Amino acid sequence: MRLFTVDAFTDTAFKGNPAAVCLLESPVTDRWMQSVAAEMNLSETAFLLGDSLRWFTPAVEVTLCGHATLATSHVLYSTGAATGPMHFSTASGTLSVNQLADGSITMDFPAKDVTAVTVPADLEKALGATPVSVWKSQLDLLVELDSEETVRSLTPDIAALSAQEARGVIVTARGTETDFVSRFFAPKVGVPEDPVTGSAHCALSPFWSSRLGRDALVGAQLSARGGLVHVRHAGSRVHLSGRAVTVLSATLEI
Repeated sequence: MRLFTVDAFTDTAFKGNPAAVCLLESPVTDRWMQSVAAEMNLSETAFLLGDSLRWFTPAVEVTLCGHATLATSHVLYSTGAATGPMHFSTASGTLSVNQLADGSITMDFPAKDVTAVTVPADLEKALGATPVSVWKSQLDLLVELDSEETVRSLTPDIAALSAQEARGVIVTARGTETDFVSRFFAPKVGVPEDPVTGSAHCALSPFWSSRLGRDALVGAQLSARGGLVHVRHAGSRVHLSGRAVTVLSATLEI
């Protein structure tokens, strides 16, 4: 089977978020896919069979992954396996993608509503920063901090974050050169810090659109690798756009 590693939400190799993409030739077991994802040891490995797309971290299967969807789309477009709009069947419903004239890829994802909550016990200590506000977004917590620099310099206690009652913790603030910035920590599902997180932007897009009064925004994720996500809030949907670079093309022997 063909296996790729793709850096997503970047136009530069070794930046953005790397994802593995496995083009399946026939059905395989969940256990096998989980083993491959653990072997690849990236934040997500995508498995595509026909139009069915699934994503696994090294530890668990996830129901939505933006950067691995972008990586999969990039593989299909760049190898000539697909042209024009594509539609993937996933655990989060049908996800549509298309390659734009400038080479970037846009993805139509479900928007995630956020609800204000009280600051959970020990969250401030785990983050090492004082939240401005805390919100619940489906399985994740969204934590607003006071500045881009606070987000950038954050050194959270990863073990303490894994004790929070949430899949992951999104931290965000108003940006200085982009509309907003963020970081994403998900140690509970085997990802201490994700370099660039498309699914988190499904919550960040409506969150910041309501504050800034604009639907089209640009977010920078301030991990060590870094990446840019262009977002457009459209009611119950969010359009995520970005670029990707293939860094490895191989054959999976097992």
